[in-house]
Amino acid sequence: MGIPTIFDRLVDDAAVFPPGDLPVPDAVAAHRVHRSAWYAGFVGPLLIPASELDRLGGLARDLPEPMDVAVVVDTGTGGVLAAVDSVANDGQLVLRGVEVPLRGDPLGENARRVVTALDAALGGPDDDEPAYVEVPRAPGWENALDVIAESGYRAKLRTGGPAGVPSAAELAAFVVACLDRGVAMKFTAGLHHAVRGERGDGVEHGFLNLLLAVATALDGGSAPDVEAAVSIDDGARLAAAVSAADAVSVRRWFASYGSCSIAEPLDDLIALGLVSGPDKVAR
Repeated sequence: MGIPTIFDRLVDDAAVFPPGDLPVPDAVAAHRVHRSAWYAGFVGPLLIPASELDRLGGLARDLPEPMDVAVVVDTGTGGVLAAVDSVANDGQLVLRGVEVPLRGDPLGENARRVVTALDAALGGPDDDEPAYVEVPRAPGWENALDVIAESGYRAKLRTGGPAGVPSAAELAAFVVACLDRGVAMKFTAGLHHAVRGERGDGVEHGFLNLLLAVATALDGGSAPDVEAAVSIDDGARLAAAVSAADAVSVRRWFASYGSCSIAEPLDDLIALGLVSGPDKVAR
């Protein structure tokens, strides 16, 4: 029983975000259960919007021990410093990440503003408090990635949600572009399941596909090779390929992904034989 290295703290707990939309008190309670369960090693920090930090701080006073959190700055670039300071000044919260969405044109110039705000708040890149700039799928995204690479921060991409689902080719292009620039990455939205497949109104990407996509690119695969990895819909084949990947190398670049469900991805890994443990997963 245990969590293999390639899945160690892979999923950041995004329970308060859509489509989960748990109230903050419920999300905190559920996160504590996850962090004390047999699969605790699978679960990263609780993701919390900057606009909910005051509420979280009130709840944190009653926690028996400090809780790891990563802040998604939904208060604009000007709110980065205040969000970081809010967590830093709370003895019951431990900052494990900052994520800032990039908005508006031109993306390259706006990325520089975000980087400047992160530098002011964090003093520069830090692996213990990694900062991510969320890159939209819009013209100029590669210019923004150039700025992120120069800064030493990390990049984030949405794989679903209201903005739509990127194609396999778009995901492959992002993975290759990040690795070409030496930029670590994370993903969010839409990765509830391990394997790519048709669900609901369309395709949902799989997190195992993205792990394999990174492994493929690191092994020298071309963009079409990486796209092919993103497109695999055979769970057994995908599980075998991911099991054979260099876990440490892959996770150096694929840092984590956010999911409003912990149970769904973990259930998939158990079903594929990639994780073993008790059947019950807290929901």
